[in-house]
Amino acid sequence: MNPSAIEILASTFFAMAVVHTFCVKRFAHWAHQAPPGSVREQCLHFLAETEVVFGLWAALLFLGIGLMKKSFQDPVAYIDGLNFTEPKFVFVIMVVAATRPVVKLAEALIALAARALPFPEGLSFYLAALFLGPLLGSFITEPAAMTLLALVLKRRYFDHGISVRLAYATLGLLFVNVSVGGTLTHFAAPPVLMVAAKWNWDTTFMLTHFGWRAAAACAVSTAMISLIFRRELSALSPVRDLSTGVPAWLTLLHLLTLATVVAFAHHPDIFFGVFVLFLGLVTATQQHQDALKLREGLLVGFFLAGLVTLGSLQAYWLKPLIAGLNGPALFFGATGLTALTDNAALTYLGTLVAGISDELKYALVAGAVTGGGLTVIANAPNPAGVGILQSAKVFAGEGISPLGLLRGALLPTGVAVVFFWWLR
Repeated sequence: MNPSAIEILASTFFAMAVVHTFCVKRFAHWAHQAPPGSVREQCLHFLAETEVVFGLWAALLFLGIGLMKKSFQDPVAYIDGLNFTEPKFVFVIMVVAATRPVVKLAEALIALAARALPFPEGLSFYLAALFLGPLLGSFITEPAAMTLLALVLKRRYFDHGISVRLAYATLGLLFVNVSVGGTLTHFAAPPVLMVAAKWNWDTTFMLTHFGWRAAAACAVSTAMISLIFRRELSALSPVRDLSTGVPAWLTLLHLLTLATVVAFAHHPDIFFGVFVLFLGLVTATQQHQDALKLREGLLVGFFLAGLVTLGSLQAYWLKPLIAGLNGPALFFGATGLTALTDNAALTYLGTLVAGISDELKYALVAGAVTGGGLTVIANAPNPAGVGILQSAKVFAGEGISPLGLLRGALLPTGVAVVFFWWLR
């Protein structure tokens, strides 16, 4: 290992960005103490935005490379050489999935499943949403599932007077279940997508090696959290949707847009064209629409683009680390490393290791999806969830605590470890 000065700079900024994500709640607290409307307050609020963190440090890296090289041709060339398809896709899919027709349909389907359960509505809907919703991510992609679930859970639970303890337990459960729930197919979970073509993993392989484990882990984790908080969930009064109905034809057009974006997920020029047409549809049907989540989608895309920019220069230490581990060490190492770097980047580096065995391939991907709910940067859909939920009433205007998320994710992560490793 002989890193260049630029790689060392990128690793330093990457570490600073990770530390920054754990300090966002402190910045929010300082912002509330600053004089209202002051420049200090606005700057601190900016630094408290989780989605801004990696984009901000990536911008500093761009500036740092330019200063080191005494020319901005090098950082421009570096940015031009990166692949930003995933941030663009997450932005588009998040905006489309967050529209009223799609959200109302998803909520209706979950409510239909919940009615089959012999429990109070608050508990039944919780069970159905956090078990079935993440598994839906295997077909509509994880970012879309995360967006839908975050919006539905925000209205029914996070803005509905639940305790902070239940809020963080639900947040951790949501993130872990979405991370493992996208593994029933070979095209929906970012860490799986990175290896599927290279290692010839198709949907049949994913179902037999990962899918049943994912479904079992989601079921057990959701049941355990529901059991722990059964009294609070059962006591919640039903939340009724007061928005106007949506014509079936409009819902169908939204679903068609969603399916088209997913089908062309690797072709940003095409799915952005579809997205522009979709904006026209939304404008023409405003009476059946809510405000588009453009700001939230752009911030999430900015976060992921920053993660790509900083993470792409970490291969010099991650790749040798992956290559030097055996099966158990790689599984648990990947679970832990995923908390500090995007799990898709981690599995991509695994494809660059020559002669990696089938056991190590499984250990790497299983560990990557198992640890995908521990932090906001662990899995690409997580920033979408944070962007929607951090404004919820339960977080008192100070946003989501990364340590609170980590604590909330420990139990479902432990369940995932059991199914993906101990029962393999």
